[in-house]
Amino acid sequence: MKITRILAYRLDLPLKEGRYGFSGGRSIRGYDSTVVRIETDSGVVGFGEVCPLGPAYLPAYAQGVRAGIAELGPHLIGHDPTELGVMTGLMDRHLKGHPYVKSPIDMACWDILGKVAGLPLSTLLGGRQGGAVQCYRAISQDTPERMTESVAFYRADGYRRYQLKVGSDVATDIARIEMVAAGLQPGEVLVADANTGWLSHEAARVVHAIRGLDIYVEQPCLGFEENLEIRRRTHHPFVLDESIDSVAALLRAHHARAMDAINIKISKYGGLTIARQMRDMCVAMGIAMTIEDSGGGDIATAAIAHLAHSTPEAFRFNCSDCNSYVALDIAEGAPRRVDGMIEAPSGAGLGVSPDMKLLGEPVISIQ
Repeated sequence: MKITRILAYRLDLPLKEGRYGFSGGRSIRGYDSTVVRIETDSGVVGFGEVCPLGPAYLPAYAQGVRAGIAELGPHLIGHDPTELGVMTGLMDRHLKGHPYVKSPIDMACWDILGKVAGLPLSTLLGGRQGGAVQCYRAISQDTPERMTESVAFYRADGYRRYQLKVGSDVATDIARIEMVAAGLQPGEVLVADANTGWLSHEAARVVHAIRGLDIYVEQPCLGFEENLEIRRRTHHPFVLDESIDSVAALLRAHHARAMDAINIKISKYGGLTIARQMRDMCVAMGIAMTIEDSGGGDIATAAIAHLAHSTPEAFRFNCSDCNSYVALDIAEGAPRRVDGMIEAPSGAGLGVSPDMKLLGEPVISIQ
């Protein structure tokens, strides 16, 4: 089997809330998503999707995805997409860094492999483990009162886990955390996620002020050493996200006992191939995980669900249902959240069928 053509499509995915705000005054009003279609000489077609959370979150941006695919794509024509390790090495050889560019290509190759094998990706990624996967809801940064109202709204929609976007001025953040925590119901989980927004002295003030609350603290500061220092100042369970951007970073953080859980964003590692490695290493080292991506629609959510559903239940801290945030469905068969839970599709590969009319004309065509 050989790749004969690579197509990329650009999609604007409006947010249901209209706006999503997080630390440092950063916000977005919609997702600029890129869908990749890989065609083969056997007629099997695979799809992938990547969607950076704007250009100011991680070192990734939407136009960079498409520029990178245009650069990388010609080197992949004629190669076997089912040889996933070979494809990973090929992409790394021809494009240094930029893992987010490689993610939708890797995802599409997995989709092809699953279709050739006649198996869902959850089976290929280790096997379907347990029941549906618990999703969390990110609570966009706002006043303490409005964030508390948002939690109540999403509780009524079936969620039981909430990621509170903090990381602004300390007094307001403490008020946000305290007000939301006061209204939590039994069994609910709250994560205060600063998205690197605090300096170390600010993070120290926050964890001291909330020391009596049963919550998680996520990525308070930018640098690894700063986060490690805050970790040592608090008894709260600690989550790292932005700091864990490679296998080496994971090993370093584990050796330092820098966290209790990490967030695995598929595109941050270049696709499912490396994300699965990270997942399996976390299981071996006893680290809980949130399985997610920066954003996206139905295709990205299907990939998340497959990786999450093939993760042992004890290690699933959270899962993201990206397509619940957007007002546009782009594929049939995609996982849909029910009572705060999602399940991996049962069809071969990703198990989804993108709406080609909705995708429109490709912005990139390589053959």
